[in-house]
Amino acid sequence: MLLDAIVSLGGMVLPPVFDFIKKKFIKNADDTPEATMSSLATTKPEVLPAYVLAVTQYTNAQKEYFNRDVVGTLPEWCSALRATIRPAVVIFGLVHIFLHGIFGDQFPMEAGIRLFYEGVISSWFGNRLTKD
Repeated sequence: MLLDAIVSLGGMVLPPVFDFIKKKFIKNADDTPEATMSSLATTKPEVLPAYVLAVTQYTNAQKEYFNRDVVGTLPEWCSALRATIRPAVVIFGLVHIFLHGIFGDQFPMEAGIRLFYEGVISSWFGNRLTKD
């Protein structure tokens, strides 16, 4: 029972805690393209178009480098299947835990499977608590 509580609470508490720690202790750099554009807009507005063009070209170069190994596009059915795996496991786990609670031995469940379900379910709900 203690392990169940640790797994369930850990999955719900850890994502928001790590999100808080990341936002609290890892500060964003003050030298961002947006900050530079804001500064240029008030001091030298004539160079702003050239700066925006340079930032756009830099971003496109990063995108091309990142996608250098990508050939073609992912089929829509594959993308949809990948998107449904986690919610499907959560739904299946909730149903299995519910049926095991109601009918007991007719829907057997080992401790490892129960802990897996609890971890996935709490992690899924825990990720919903964080702001991105």
